[in-house]
Amino acid sequence: MSENKKNINVLIVDDDIDFLNQTKIRLEAAGYHVQSAESQKAAEELLKTFTPDIALLDLMMENMDGGFALAYHIKKKNSKIPVIIASGVTSETGIEFDAKTEEEKSWIKADAFLTKPIRFEQLEKQMTILLKK
Repeated sequence: MSENKKNINVLIVDDDIDFLNQTKIRLEAAGYHVQSAESQKAAEELLKTFTPDIALLDLMMENMDGGFALAYHIKKKNSKIPVIIASGVTSETGIEFDAKTEEEKSWIKADAFLTKPIRFEQLEKQMTILLKK
């Protein structure tokens, strides 16, 4: 286990309990400290007492745009916290989300998007990139 990972607090928010638990177990096994929530509302409560170093959010939870709203909430609390949105929305709807243009960045407060299903190596690589910024 890497010493620097022990000090990294990760927030995972997803209403897919299987994805949430599997990702939490893999991240903890890799040495990260992980807090999780099953909904946008639960995450907002958790954020009152917990400040993550990085957040992994589902896009569609109890609200269709729950991930976007939660990303906004996190960035308002601390704009330096990297936010990854992970979603299966593209495969479900054909709509692609990204934040490459300035217009998109003005309303999408995520630093990266990953399409589910996500390989753990892909997630950890993206986290490493964002945490180095």
